[in-house]
Amino acid sequence: MPRFSVIVPVYKVRAYLHACLESVLDQSFTDIELIAVDDCSPDACGAIIDEFAARDSRVKSVHLAENVGLGRARNAGMEHASGDYLIFLDSDDTLTPDALHAISDRLKETDEPDVLVYDYARSYWSGETVRNQFTGLLTEEGKAPFQLSDRPALLRLLMVAWNKAYRREFIEREGFVFPPGLYEDTPWTYPVLMKAGTIATLDRVCVHYRQRRQGSILGTATRRHFEIFDQYERVFAFLDAHPELSALWRPVLFRRMVDHYSTIFIKRNRLPRGSRPAFLRKARTHYRRYRVPGARVQTRTRLRHTLVRLGSHRTYRTLWTAMRVRSRARRYAVTARRKVRGAALQFHYRIQLRLPVRADRAVFSSYWGRGYGCNPGALEAAVREHAPHIRTAWITDSRHDHSVPTATARIRPGTAAYWTALARSKYLVNNVNFDRRLVKRPGQIMIQTQHGTPLKLMGLDLQDRPAAARGTDFGALLKNVDKWDYVLSANRHSTLVWERVYPAAYTTLEYG
Repeated sequence: MPRFSVIVPVYKVRAYLHACLESVLDQSFTDIELIAVDDCSPDACGAIIDEFAARDSRVKSVHLAENVGLGRARNAGMEHASGDYLIFLDSDDTLTPDALHAISDRLKETDEPDVLVYDYARSYWSGETVRNQFTGLLTEEGKAPFQLSDRPALLRLLMVAWNKAYRREFIEREGFVFPPGLYEDTPWTYPVLMKAGTIATLDRVCVHYRQRRQGSILGTATRRHFEIFDQYERVFAFLDAHPELSALWRPVLFRRMVDHYSTIFIKRNRLPRGSRPAFLRKARTHYRRYRVPGARVQTRTRLRHTLVRLGSHRTYRTLWTAMRVRSRARRYAVTARRKVRGAALQFHYRIQLRLPVRADRAVFSSYWGRGYGCNPGALEAAVREHAPHIRTAWITDSRHDHSVPTATARIRPGTAAYWTALARSKYLVNNVNFDRRLVKRPGQIMIQTQHGTPLKLMGLDLQDRPAAARGTDFGALLKNVDKWDYVLSANRHSTLVWERVYPAAYTTLEYG
């Protein structure tokens, strides 16, 4: 019996399938079985699965006689599963390196919960990866395992099957299966989380969720998006069959349902032309059918709930147009205020540049104002100890005030005090660059401490790596480098790299 049964339903993804399967088989954790289900794919997917099965005994190749859809293909995979835990992976996504090791360790730490929820990152064709915006909900602090009622905010996460590990015995005992149709994860995930006796979280990205440039069903205008109504009917049927859960979770799921409907309706690329009034009328029917009197609606979603409750496409278009006009006017006003404020600050800065440099002032920052620390923090502490006549200040936003020593002044980025400090402090210390508008004055000393050891490509080395450089203006970069007087280096390797990728007249301080 393997530890994990990784189930991969496959349909028309031959360009991505090798990367998906290899991301599973190349894991450092090897106690697995990989069940690849060919959902009667018309391309080469079936042959690719068979090739993997022929060269690795951990791969089970399952071929369906007809196309049954994602949910039922997963069910077919579960019928062949023998692992302690089930893990679902879509065939255009990938597991991150060592993900299964991390999942296994966390399961042991939390006494083998029914469900383990882990994090994911969206992976774009440009090479960019963006972590889930609700990653804070996956904190491992506090009681573990727990029940959903202990941390109901988990329902704000994307309701998908592939960001969780499920104890197979629990799934089989409760009889959970995936329904047919689009949005099949909805009537699976909600009931599973509500019925789970024990849940744990893993604050680690384990899946790269591929954002396909074309071909994703969620980016295709089709009437199949109406299938969302069937899925929520299944969710509320489950609640009706489990009255012990209904009182607590029905109001929550009602709000989630309305939010989901309004999201689909508002997305311009999902509903075909001419189908939007019908979708809104259907949403209104469900609103009235499943509404919980007195259910609290958050202020930020109240308008969207009102649109679903009214169910009038004409009303929606009127309100939406009014909102767009209001939003555009607000953006213009904000932009105008920002420009006026920016001009005033730059005028203030120009005045400060004409005043004398203060020899007894030093200003420090690290990681773009994210608090006290790194090499600049060590230098600031040393200045206070060994040169107490120099008054030090630290640039940071208010969230990191607690990290700055009480003896050090705090300066907010982008304020008049910030520009005054940059204009008149003799010593400027940072482990990244200051604002590019900074004018380096005679008498000022800028110390670039860097951060870490350069084991990646940086600076001018990125010139032949356009994807990594992402439009870097190398001319502007070198203008900033020209402002450096000293560069702190930890070792000979760092010295050689810094001087090659950031060529300028600064002095290197190889102090360790």
